[in-house]
Amino acid sequence: MTALPSPVQALLVVDVQSAFVTGDAAVPDATRLLDRVSDLVGRAREAGALVVHLQNDGPSGEPDEPGTPGWELHLPVRTGPAETVIRKSEDDGFEETSLQSVLEAAGVRELAVCGVMSEMCVLATARRALELDYRVVLAHDAHATYDIPAAPDISDVVPAAMASRVAEWALGDEVEIVARAGNVAFTSAFTTTFTTTFTATSTGTSTATSTATRTA
Repeated sequence: MTALPSPVQALLVVDVQSAFVTGDAAVPDATRLLDRVSDLVGRAREAGALVVHLQNDGPSGEPDEPGTPGWELHLPVRTGPAETVIRKSEDDGFEETSLQSVLEAAGVRELAVCGVMSEMCVLATARRALELDYRVVLAHDAHATYDIPAAPDISDVVPAAMASRVAEWALGDEVEIVARAGNVAFTSAFTTTFTTTFTATSTGTSTATSTATRTA
């Protein structure tokens, strides 16, 4: 039996925007993808892990052009200390964004990646995370892409599922691929430490004051 991966401290949700997961232009089997990603987000929140939603700013005229309905994130975001949105304009979610500093501030060294597109933004972001020495877990059923169109004299249509699998293979041996999103476990990216201070009074008694400090 294959051992399940140890828990991760963060979840990167890559480009789960309405243009890619709803309507006629949605990736194949978008309903399954959304179910798996929603499960990951819900369990990451429950565990206190950091959740980062990456939102792509596409060029003018593209389905994910900023301000258009397709650009909007499809899943609700609970903005707070442990959940945030980071906009990007490149495939790599780390390039010219605050992603690395956000992860560092939370003390994250282990993360899971999900979303779209498998061979583009998911691959580029996971690869950069590996290059930065993060431990990366990728659930096979929690990322997706489109079919690759046929190319005359080169190949027939490449099914989306095959393209996604090739993207996983391209990440090499360092990435941890698991079959199901349900196999990904989370742990808190933060701990809360309570410190009690005793102060002597003029009458010889003491008062206690407790403070909570959230540290990575």
